[in-house]
Amino acid sequence: DEEKLREKQRQEEVFRTQIRFAKKVQKPLIVHIRDASHDAKMILLEEGAGEVGGVLHCYNADDELLSLSEQNFYFGIGGVVTFSNAKKLINILPRIPKDKLILETDGPYLTPHPHRGARNESAYTRLVAQKVSDLLESEIEDIESLTTQNSTRLFGNLIV
Repeated sequence: DEEKLREKQRQEEVFRTQIRFAKKVQKPLIVHIRDASHDAKMILLEEGAGEVGGVLHCYNADDELLSLSEQNFYFGIGGVVTFSNAKKLINILPRIPKDKLILETDGPYLTPHPHRGARNESAYTRLVAQKVSDLLESEIEDIESLTTQNSTRLFGNLIV
């Protein structure tokens, strides 16, 4: 209906404004895409968001978004990967370029198993690292090192 169309247009305008601002201040974007993969990808490309790149926060495991790795976008993997119903994410995880993989928390939500339902906290990110290392058949220390390097490359001096 017309109201939904106006809301979608408003969201697109705000998203474009945020991308332009990120480019102006030369800071990476953190983008949470839900039920809008194609539209979000097209806007990111049209606006030249690859200039600053960013994180696809809580990456939704949509194949279409994988090509954003070529536009300096990283894929944020959090507690969802530990959920028994995360089959889509588990299947696509090996296809994410390793140099574009980062670990994240979505505190206070999306707490990894076995703490699901409790308040999420940064300390639980190690559970995500363990699950990712299991799925990629890597040592946890290698995943921690890799994702730390990737985060540092993206955020540079923003990391404390």
